[in-house]
Amino acid sequence: MKITEIEIFALHFPLYEPFVVSYCSYDYMPSIIVKMTTDTGHIGYGEAVSDEHVTGESLESTFAVLQHTLAPKLIGESPRNMERIHELMDSLILGVPSAKAALDIACYDVVGKSLGVPVYDLIGGRYHDEFPITHVLSIASPEKMSTEALEKVSEGYRSLKMKVGTNVMEDVKRIEAVRAKVGEDIAIRVDVNQGWKNSANTLQALKKLEHCSLDWLEQPVVANDIDAMVEIKSKSSIPIMIDEGMCGVPQMREIIAKRAADKVNIKLMKCGGIYPATKLANMAEMAGIECQVGSMVESSIGSAAGFHVSFSKKIITSVELTGPLKFSKDIGNLHYDVPFIRLTEKPGLGIDIDETVLKELTIYSEKVIG
Repeated sequence: MKITEIEIFALHFPLYEPFVVSYCSYDYMPSIIVKMTTDTGHIGYGEAVSDEHVTGESLESTFAVLQHTLAPKLIGESPRNMERIHELMDSLILGVPSAKAALDIACYDVVGKSLGVPVYDLIGGRYHDEFPITHVLSIASPEKMSTEALEKVSEGYRSLKMKVGTNVMEDVKRIEAVRAKVGEDIAIRVDVNQGWKNSANTLQALKKLEHCSLDWLEQPVVANDIDAMVEIKSKSSIPIMIDEGMCGVPQMREIIAKRAADKVNIKLMKCGGIYPATKLANMAEMAGIECQVGSMVESSIGSAAGFHVSFSKKIITSVELTGPLKFSKDIGNLHYDVPFIRLTEKPGLGIDIDETVLKELTIYSEKVIG
């Protein structure tokens, strides 16, 4: 089986409401979809959701890299040869992990379909039966965040992830308001998205949050300050998760060596796709560090890919892949049994693509052939 054609689509996914994190507010989610066709007639889909603040990629740069650099070189390659494909992509260009993730995911989807098996069967088989879904709260006033939190708890959610990362004292009020509103039995995870900048601000916040019974605190400091994470972890009674500070093997190696985090957040868009994500999970397992698979707010395609990795690995104990629940229109049909996710046994990623919606949401596209 050989890759004969790769079509690239730039899209804007509409959101029910703006998605607000410490460094940006999104009125829609930009995404790149790739459609990979092989000489056997099988078709696979992949996705790249870039983030200038995390991977240094934009929608436009990702599209250009796929169109001119990566996709042309994959024509004629077998999508089964993942080690070879990643070595080839890495030899062509440094970094650009979301662009590489799109092609990686499409390869897994098309290979799974050709063999008639789900992607998780290609990377170790199924370990988990289901995962609870965490509702993500965008940054807003304490009143609005706590009200939304209570509404989601009434819908059946048992865990919440709060986006914070503005003024430390204002963030403390947000967290305290949500905890007071939902009670002690609901899990609360706090994601700062680098917004507290340094260890001094973070330790000040942690002292005031000790009574809030948080599951964990995620990426409070700037991404490249691993030493600050070491200091925070050594002085915190709240588990510390690293996200933006862990993109690939070099960072994971440093985190393990310095014992810089209790948990790591693996994102396919940060590391380059399914294949690199499984390597990171294996490294974490050897070091005894629990993992979460998160997302850049991806559609059914990217979210399904993340779930297949999650369901195959024992060391992955939580997921945050709720992009499709935030979109008012999606191109795929990934199904959530809120507040749980349970994958099917359909081949590949296990989702169907609505070509009509894909065409409707596409801003521009390009076809690469041999």
